[in-house]
This record gives sequence, C-alpha cells and structure tokens, in this order.
Amino acid sequence: MRENETKTEELRGSVESVTFRKEDTGFTVLELNSGGELVTVVGVLPQINEGEELRLTGKWDFHRSFGRQFRAELCERKLPSTAGDLLRYLSSGVIKGIGPSTALKIVEEFGDESFEVLENEPKRLAKIKGISIAKAEEISARFKEQFAMREVMISLERFGMTASECLKAFKLFGVRAVETIKQNPYILCGENVGIGFERADAIACSMSDRPDDIFRTMAAAVHVIRHNLSNGHTCIPRDKIYAPCLELIGAGRDDVDEALEQLLLGKQLVSKKLKGREFLFLPYIFNAEKDSADHIKMILRFPPPTRSTLDEEIRLAEKRENIVYGEKQRFAVKTAVERGLLILTGGPGTGKTTALKGIISLFEQQGLDISLAAPTGRAAKRMSEVTGREAKTIHRLLEVEWDDSDRPVFQRNERNPLEANAVIVDELSMVDIYVFSSLLKALPIGCRLVMVGDSDQLPPVGAGNVLSDMIESGLLPVVQLTEVFRQAMESLIVTNAHSIVKGEMPQLDCRDRDFFFIERDVYSVPETVTELCASRLPKAYGYSPLDDIQVICPSRKGETGSVNINRLLQERLNPQDGNKKEITLRGRLFREGDKVMQIKNNYDIYWEKGRENGTGIFNGDIGILKKIDAAGGVIIVEFDGRAAEYPVDAALELELAYAITVHKSQGNEFEAVVMPAAGITPRLSYRNLLYTAVTRAKSIMIIVGSRGQIRTMTENDKKAARYSALKYLLTEEYE
Repeated sequence: MRENETKTEELRGSVESVTFRKEDTGFTVLELNSGGELVTVVGVLPQINEGEELRLTGKWDFHRSFGRQFRAELCERKLPSTAGDLLRYLSSGVIKGIGPSTALKIVEEFGDESFEVLENEPKRLAKIKGISIAKAEEISARFKEQFAMREVMISLERFGMTASECLKAFKLFGVRAVETIKQNPYILCGENVGIGFERADAIACSMSDRPDDIFRTMAAAVHVIRHNLSNGHTCIPRDKIYAPCLELIGAGRDDVDEALEQLLLGKQLVSKKLKGREFLFLPYIFNAEKDSADHIKMILRFPPPTRSTLDEEIRLAEKRENIVYGEKQRFAVKTAVERGLLILTGGPGTGKTTALKGIISLFEQQGLDISLAAPTGRAAKRMSEVTGREAKTIHRLLEVEWDDSDRPVFQRNERNPLEANAVIVDELSMVDIYVFSSLLKALPIGCRLVMVGDSDQLPPVGAGNVLSDMIESGLLPVVQLTEVFRQAMESLIVTNAHSIVKGEMPQLDCRDRDFFFIERDVYSVPETVTELCASRLPKAYGYSPLDDIQVICPSRKGETGSVNINRLLQERLNPQDGNKKEITLRGRLFREGDKVMQIKNNYDIYWEKGRENGTGIFNGDIGILKKIDAAGGVIIVEFDGRAAEYPVDAALELELAYAITVHKSQGNEFEAVVMPAAGITPRLSYRNLLYTAVTRAKSIMIIVGSRGQIRTMTENDKKAARYSALKYLLTEEYE
C-alpha cells in the first residue's frame, strides 16, 4: 500500500488557550476553536495569545503521547473581533497590568472599541475604577510594545520568511528589522538567521528599491567561503575567491576586493598570511584553529606533572593484561605517562588497542580520573568494547546543548572544565576543528591528553585537518605503530590495507582468507553486489543482510553508486508484499522494514528504549524503519533498540542505508563489507578512500569490480586538497 506525502491544508479559528510556549524559539502548543471543534496546534507561533483569530497553513500530524495535532507552517492572524474573544485575549495576561478583572471592566466599558482605546486614547481608561492616568499610559505603552513585534513579524512574513526565521530576525534587529532588511536583505545570510544566499538574493530582487550592489558582493564572497567550509576547508586563499564570485554574480575583481575590504573592516572575515599567501577565514573557524594551536602550545610549555615510568611498572601492566608489548607500544605507554601528551597512530593490526589499554592501566595505577571519548556513538561503543570501560561521544562528554540555530553549545569549557586528570580520544581523524577546539578548552590545567587515530584514513566530514596538521607540525610527541603483529598478519584485510597505504596492489586472488575480489564490468557490478548481500553471504556465513552486511560505495551517483544500489537492495531484501506501508518523500521511496540512516543531527527527535527515553538522533545512526503512519504524519525508526518517532517532515533527514558512502562509514566497523569498485569518477579514485573502506571490515571484505579501478585508486596518493591553518599556527613562532 503506497501512502502519499501528507497534504498541506488550511485551518481557521480562534485561540482558546496556549498550553505551552518556549520563549527563546517561539515553539508553541495551543488549542484552536475551529468551527466548534477544539484542535491542538503546534509550531513556531511567537506572540500568539488567547482570543486571536488565526488562519494556519500546515499538515496534520500524530504524536504518540498527545494524539492528532495540526503542525502549522504559516500563520496569518488578526485581532479578536467578538467581545468574548476580546475578553479572553486581554484576560490572558498578554498585557502587563491587565488581569481578568480589569479586562472584564475594559470590555464592559468600551466593547468593540477596546483595542482602539488601548492604542490611541489611553486616558479614557482612567474612567475605570482602579486605573489612574499614569497606569493608563503605562498599559497603553505595553500594549503598543506587544504589537510592535507582531507588526514586524507580519511584515517579514511577506518576504517569504518562515515564522522561525522572522522570530530570529526580530531578536537580532528589533523593531527596526523590516527597515534593516529592506536596506540590506543579504544581512539574512548570517548564521543567526540562516537564510541562504540564493533566498536572500530572491528577496532583494523582489524589492522595488534594490539594495546597494556592495551588499550583494559582500554576501557572495562570504557564501563562497562558507561553501568551501562545507567541503572541509577552514580557509580559502584570497586569489581563489575571484572566479567563483564572477560565476555567481558576475562581480569583477575590483568589486570583490572592495567587498572583501569592507568585510575585513567589519570583522566579518579574518585575513592571515600563511607562508607568504593571504588566506581568508570566517571568524569563528579562525578562532577555533587559533585557540587549538594556543592550547596545544600551552600544554607543551607547561606539561602535566612528569614522572619517570619504571620498566617494572610496565612489566606489571603486561602481567595484568597478559600481553607483551612491542618496542613502539612500550614507548607509547612511557610517552603518555611521562609527557602527558601523545598522538598514537597506526593502521589495522599494529596494536593501537593494546598500547591504549596499557596507557589506561598505568594511568589507573597512578590514581588518575580517566575520560574516554570518540566522535560518534558507534565509535564510542566500539571503544567501550575493546577497553572494557565506558566511553562517551565527545559531544556528550562536553555536555552539549543547542542554541536557537541548532549549533552546539558546550557546557564544559574554560569556566567549567572536565573533572578528569586524563582524556583519551579515539578516531581523531574524524574530529573537525570546531569540536577539537571545544575539547581543548574543556581540559583542566595539568590534564593528560592522548589522541588515537589513523592518519591514512579520510579527513573529517567537517572542516579541518586536525590529526594530519598536528603530526606534520613536528611539535607534538607522535608514536606511529608500523609493525603488523603475527596474529593480525593472518588477516588479508589487514595485510591488504597496509599494501594499499604503501601504494602496492592488494592481493586479489586468494580464495581461502577474509578478503575476496570478484571481477565484473561496471554494468554487472550492481547485480553481483545485490546477490552477495541477499543470498551468497547469508547462506555461506549465516550473516543477516541488515545487521551484519554493509555495502560501502565510493560515490552516491552512477551505476555503482549508493543511490542505485540502495534501490536494487530495497527491491531484493524488502520487496512490497501487499502489507507493508510505503511513503514517498521528495522522490525517495521508503517502505516498512527498510534499513535507513540519519544524515543530519536532529536534537528534537523523541525516542524510547524500554523505560528509558530521550531526544536526539545523530548523523550516521543506522536503524530499521518499523512503522509508517502517513495519515498521522509519523514514522517510527528503531536505532539499536531505541524507537524514534519522526514527524514526516523530519523524515526527509533519512536515507536508505543498504548501501552508504565511504565518508558516511567513517568510525564504523561492520562484520562484512561489500564494495563496488568500477566506474568511479576520477575525483574519488584515490588511495585513502579505498583504504578507509577496507578498514571498515571486521571479518570479511569483498570488492566487486575491475582490477584496473583498484590499481588506479591504490596508485593515486593525491588526497583531495584541503586548506587549513592549524599546522602553520602551531609552528609560526618556532620558525
């Protein structure tokens, strides 16, 4: 049974009661009297009060706890018109100084003229017993103040802005918001409102009086830098900004230079010369890189209390763990204890986990309070499993909260540092510069810091090159484990991964190990991948196609991309049987029973797990779509036992996850990985992408494609260029 997207509808009525309002965001729950029926309405509806008449546009929704409700997307309002609505409005407390008793007296005295008197003839209020001339003027002033915001919101909505965007703009610009935006609509492009350049440009084009061109050029320059930020760059060379600005808005070099000088003067951009070349940054990203460099240099200048590590202590640790450390593992343990700062890096099978457990053991012997963290929930879970100790996500460790723009605000910082003597972070290659800077700020003075990662993996999805920049700076103690231990040597996954890193062709012809290659042309790859997941691997190894097997694709597009393979696997693993409900969202078909992935952090999604409950589903979380209730506007997805409830509009943040991209697989480990390797665009045919995919496999790795494609990727060590400044900021004063 195919369900269509829930339809947009219109609802009219008067507000009976406001049951909940979050003042900072404007999120409101109210009861609307619509034709005699009481309807629960939710949405961003700031300054709505009892008695107001509303015309709402939105969709019907169904909340598991609160039942059927109308989710408002647009709202038109007018003042109460009947005496009853007037009384209810004034009695609601919306105007300070007027309670239910005074409201009744005003309506009885002035009837339908009540609002006119409050706004324009306040002295007439003094006729009412208990209201002096001074109090009448005060009530009138508060009434006008209340409606100033209302008028601004209504005016801004005419620009096509949502209620949430209008509220953010009003908070930023106050009663002059409309005037400010008319003068420069590109001011809406700032992060505090969150309107993109294209929409701001459309608003500007709709105005009868066009704003000055300099505003447009300034916004275009910032847009180019922000776009590069989303591609991982923390900065951009000034000479690289002219071409995209010319393409975007037709601005010449002189116009762009004038705009850049204005942005630098207004501190909307930061300029820094690195190795004689000028780079441009958004201020908060520059501060994150500069703060990170300053904190690292501070730890190097003033290290934690040092002590010698006796060989006898290490021998005791070996005895407790029932292992014998290699030479470099032993050196890593000594460095972590003696220096208090360490980067521990190495590929699979080199004993990072063993060295890490040794470091933890000696830290515990010293009585240190240790915190373990990783960038994602799955990586933290794996860290807990291999160390036998609790590990948290970095966000959870830093006690994240979220501001009005859904940006992280960490409660642990310089003023409220972590209560730990040692912090150990795994999967550092995934950590972007903003999160890394926030972590360093939260370290108490004298805290030891051990950072573990694999520098040959892909850089983080977010901006920055944290691990590589710190290693290349040459300032920090780095122990790189290179010896592959005998037990690990038995795994062809491990030995092939190390071959790939060295630029050597992996062994593809072995049939009795854990790494397999199946030769296919680009058009045959999808069928073979589908057959492996649906039939061959489950029959041979007893693997669950949903829980144990993961297809990892270099690209989203093309015959061998994740979009096409997801479609094929959905048809094979979860076909329509007449009983499963379906829903199509922006051209994407979802069916009950599908394997799905959350592709964006969403801190409002409610979930339950037994007696536990909470909010928040995060980018990269993989689950199973359990239920579609299109009539109620709700989808239920189960993530590791957590049943998460999605309103249909939030379900746009889901994708099918039978196949995922290599970038989305970072920090994860899967029992069996199947990778298509044919017809890959040259832009994605590089070594560390192949290496990252191979190292996601725990027990079995299968590549389906062409030897030529694998050779191309193995030999191509040209990593995607990524502009960042941490390395230079670390070393500049030492040069």
